[in-house]
Amino acid sequence: MDFAAELKRHVARVEHGLDLYLPAATTRPARLHTAMRYTLEAGGKRLRPVLVLATAELFQSVAPSATAPTDPLPAAVAIECLHTYSLIHDDLPCMDNDDLRRGRPTAHKQFDEATALLAGDALLTHAFALLAESYDAQPTLAHALIRELAAAAGSRRLIGGQMADLLAEKKFEATPGELEFIHLNKTAAMIEAALVLGGLLGGAGTGELAHLRRAGRNLGLAFQIIDDILDATADTATLGKTAGKDAKADKTTFVKLHGLEISRRLAAEHTTAARGELDRLLGDKSFLVALLETMATRSR
Repeated sequence: MDFAAELKRHVARVEHGLDLYLPAATTRPARLHTAMRYTLEAGGKRLRPVLVLATAELFQSVAPSATAPTDPLPAAVAIECLHTYSLIHDDLPCMDNDDLRRGRPTAHKQFDEATALLAGDALLTHAFALLAESYDAQPTLAHALIRELAAAAGSRRLIGGQMADLLAEKKFEATPGELEFIHLNKTAAMIEAALVLGGLLGGAGTGELAHLRRAGRNLGLAFQIIDDILDATADTATLGKTAGKDAKADKTTFVKLHGLEISRRLAAEHTTAARGELDRLLGDKSFLVALLETMATRSR
């Protein structure tokens, strides 16, 4: 397996899907649709949609259907729309107040705060419309996909984690349990959802979905811990976003709470746990395992 070639193939498919399933920038009102595409088209790792595509392919290869396999691309685009909405809102002055995202001015800097807010709202709404419309011929599947993404993005997961993160900034010292709650929900929930969406699209069974959930939670925690480490050790040019902002804002992070050495050990432990869950699945998991290991050693 040529990991670089496989990753390039998946990312190219995601980029095509984003162009295909998003309203054109010229759609009225053009300013809103231009802003929606602005942050989406800025690039990024495309981790979540790639996980959807790769996981769906894994299960479709294990148990090929007599009919054409269900296309996972609309779901991959949907989760990237939702993820990008969260980034736009996270960067707003009332939240993290950041000027840089993916090496470009953030949406509220490029346009204005109101336009950025509406662009995020529109991407969030579009994600669920895309799932409903793209899988309407398979209502049971459509319901499962919408339910999964809504649960991951709701008040008890993604948005709840963001709220807890804001509350933790006002505390003198958050506990390890509070920090884990933040990142199990603010970060890991969407990575877990990506794997589960892919599993649902590929026809995974209940036990297999459970392994994907646990893999996603561990992978999400490892991803966030590494993010905290990079914020403390890398520079802005490398990251494509403002480095050192967590320490400047005195945010509760794994590095602040545990230090660099223990944070690196925790990241490695969660990465190993995620791989252990993937190893329990049938089929050729080499791409997913290589992607996991690449994430664990990333520099941005």
